Amino acid sequence: MPRLWRFAHDWLVPASVEDVYAVCAAVDAYPTWWREIRSIERVDAESGWAEVRSVLPYTLRMLITREVEDEATGRLRVRLEGDLTGWAEFRVSPSAKEGANSVAAVAFRQEVEVTAPLLGRVAPALAPALRANHAWMMRSCRDGMLRALG
Repeated sequence: MPRLWRFAHDWLVPASVEDVYAVCAAVDAYPTWWREIRSIERVDAESGWAEVRSVLPYTLRMLITREVEDEATGRLRVRLEGDLTGWAEFRVSPSAKEGANSVAAVAFRQEVEVTAPLLGRVAPALAPALRANHAWMMRSCRDGMLRALG
């Protein structure tokens, strides 16, 4: 089993690119709409500790540090350190225009290595469950994002 885990999730949001980008950029608010992000504790303007737990009974703790925040391209990227090491990013772009209603395309990408000792030992054997757990978390992200946008 490779040590590097890659994830890709895409969905459409019936809202403007600007509104969707603003929700994605407001990392401190994630726990209010994305239930798997249990907490964000700011370290400074660029970073904070996050606790993340989805369906499986394991909480990940990671230092999230801003790498790219570019509203013009719709790209938000963070470096992850802690129980997972690597990066995660949202890209928000226009998808379609139907009259006055905008539709934003959201692309989430993540590339990480598991660095938590216990999880690292069991990850190869639990790969299908870990991938399903991540997919569940990202469906929750999409649903929470839709609620946050009203």
